[in-house]
Amino acid sequence: MPHPIVQEHAEIGLIGLGTMGRNLALNIAENGYRIAVFNRTAQRTDQFVAKAGDLAERLVPSRTIEEFVASIKPPRAIILMVPAGEAVDAQIQVLRPLLDPEDLIIDAGNANYHDTNRRAATALSGGPHFMGIGVSGGEQGARFGPSIMAGGDRSAFARVQPLLEAISAKFENVPCAAWLGEAGAGHLVKTVHNGIEYADMQMIAEVYGIMRDGLKLDNSAVADVFDGWNQGVLQSYLIEISAEVSRTRDPDTGRPMLDVILDRAGQKGTGRWTAIEALMLGTPAGTIEAAVGARGMSARLEERKAGEAVFGSAPRPIAQGLLGPEVLEPALLAGKILCYAQGFDLISAAARQYGWAMPVPEIARVWRAGCIIRSALLNDMASALEEQPGRNLILAPFFADTLRRSEDGLRKTVAMATLHGLPVPALSAALSYFDIMRTGRSTANIIQGQRDFFGAHGFERTDMPGDSFHGPWAIA
Repeated sequence: MPHPIVQEHAEIGLIGLGTMGRNLALNIAENGYRIAVFNRTAQRTDQFVAKAGDLAERLVPSRTIEEFVASIKPPRAIILMVPAGEAVDAQIQVLRPLLDPEDLIIDAGNANYHDTNRRAATALSGGPHFMGIGVSGGEQGARFGPSIMAGGDRSAFARVQPLLEAISAKFENVPCAAWLGEAGAGHLVKTVHNGIEYADMQMIAEVYGIMRDGLKLDNSAVADVFDGWNQGVLQSYLIEISAEVSRTRDPDTGRPMLDVILDRAGQKGTGRWTAIEALMLGTPAGTIEAAVGARGMSARLEERKAGEAVFGSAPRPIAQGLLGPEVLEPALLAGKILCYAQGFDLISAAARQYGWAMPVPEIARVWRAGCIIRSALLNDMASALEEQPGRNLILAPFFADTLRRSEDGLRKTVAMATLHGLPVPALSAALSYFDIMRTGRSTANIIQGQRDFFGAHGFERTDMPGDSFHGPWAIA
């Protein structure tokens, strides 16, 4: 359809000027791109441009969606930064009549990848083109360089690749932005990223709990431990900020910040999506599932207080010499490796399920900077995943050796915590995963016997081929 003539077109457009949208728009502008911006509430658009300083000259604000579309140079590329779910579908419906078949809509929110699959399929029936990209790094990342996980048609990605690489975080000058597969692959990777994030944070919280309640370290001492770990193999963004959070004091009361923060963790659902997908794809992700469950239990504050009143306080001090930070460090290292192994396994399972050409080593590289789970380990993970595609991360020589060295720390930490009433659900799940993965003959044979006994489901035998054998208990 014809559009009004404008004197100077923007190179890309962005809809949704919430926290992430505002910062992403400024990042794009700062990298030299002229960007059209639109928000359903025009006042927010005006305020955004007024506060943009020198970057305002690269912003093209619009008060109507028609004006916004007309201000972008064809073929248009439009980034959506609106809440996931119905809001995305509604915005696409508004845009569709205004766009040409060769235009491109990019959903950069935290979408469920099943929704992205559906939207990509719909786009194939008549355009405009559609992509889903995961963006990680929070407010700071969006503004100064996020990790970008793109999914969709590869030719559509090629159109915006220079821009996405320009605004992304860099690891040794390599952009942390890549095409990771068709349809919803980018949002699937972002979902798994967030699941790993949940587990990583939970395991850090568990060792914090051991230091606080078991070793009776004050917040300053805990911060020193985290600082020390951040100089070694555990160097990561989450360990770094854990030290800062532990050391910070509340400006209102002067008390340690951690002592005034209520122990009720929030969540936006992406961790749950990871756990659900793991179950649906039949892929073990117990460490992530335990972390999601722990967040849910944290919200049950009154019930937990009632439980303490009935049963007494669970945590008990650990006698000096039984456990210390020098044991907790390898425990956290082992838990982290096992959690990442589960995450990469889940991504590979989704790739097989949907026939996506997902470059798993590239996913590890994209996570090396900008995102919440960035870690010194990810470079080695990328190398290990490239050595033998499809191999479980824990079987790669480098990580197998690391797990051999750190296993005792994880085992001792879980045992001591359990004996002293210190909850460690994610670390326990990581240890269970490790023990199952190293058990050549498991106990599932009795489960198969039970299933055959009550349901005649049949089983395989160890001494002959076939999968439809029955026990002597079967009814003729």
